[in-house]
Amino acid sequence: MVRVTPTDRRTALRTGAGLVAAGSLAGGCSRAGSAGDRRAAPSEASAATSRAPAPARAPAALAPRRFPGQPGQIDHGPRDRPRVALTFHGGGDPGTARAVLAEAERHGARLTVLAVGTWLDAHPALARRVLDGGHDLGNHTHRHLDINAMSEAEARAEIAGCAERLSRLTGSIGTWFRPSRAVRASPLVTRLAQAAGYPHVLSYDVDSLDFTAPGAPAVTRKVLAEIRPGSVVSLHFGYADTVAALPDLLEELDRRGLRAVTTTELLS
Repeated sequence: MVRVTPTDRRTALRTGAGLVAAGSLAGGCSRAGSAGDRRAAPSEASAATSRAPAPARAPAALAPRRFPGQPGQIDHGPRDRPRVALTFHGGGDPGTARAVLAEAERHGARLTVLAVGTWLDAHPALARRVLDGGHDLGNHTHRHLDINAMSEAEARAEIAGCAERLSRLTGSIGTWFRPSRAVRASPLVTRLAQAAGYPHVLSYDVDSLDFTAPGAPAVTRKVLAEIRPGSVVSLHFGYADTVAALPDLLEELDRRGLRAVTTTELLS
């Protein structure tokens, strides 16, 4: 059996990221099999049912949770524990999203994904994919516009639109709300998010700036220069630099003894 080293994995992932950037990454699935023409007799059907293994239960979608002692707008967790939260804005090409999730899971890391409602409309299966990987899933507004600049009615609709989609796809409005196109929510948006069922707005204290496409090494350097215990890091799906940076970033966090966990676990 051939032994695959971390370097091999990084090389393969970076190659895949390059394909995404060029628009060449594609995903697909197929379903095979068909029902037979012969109907089983009742006794046969009962026996088959008794022999069939019970289907695995999908991870439950967590509801928003209040953390006593935490402010209405959270930008980091406790500084006295070796944990950090890597949070991803859910949008863009689904291939990069799956690549990020797979790489995180290979390292035993758990992420927080703040999904855009229109992205969920286009790729509804990704909501369950996030939860199946043990990650947090939250609300990043419906259309990813400047929510702090909106009227009260418009901002309310942005929050409710994404919450409705999350609820329909997962049974929960999501564990967190993060404002779109803003590091922090305005007092109005904070109040509307709380009225919608989110006790806390999730901000961050480390911005990777990966959305500026600075190159994978720059993304890694920026995060590692600022991250410390309790940090909440802002990252994005949909950018090849982020996919390529993730292996080195996770390996260095391991070396520093910092564990990447969901934001719910970070604050628990």
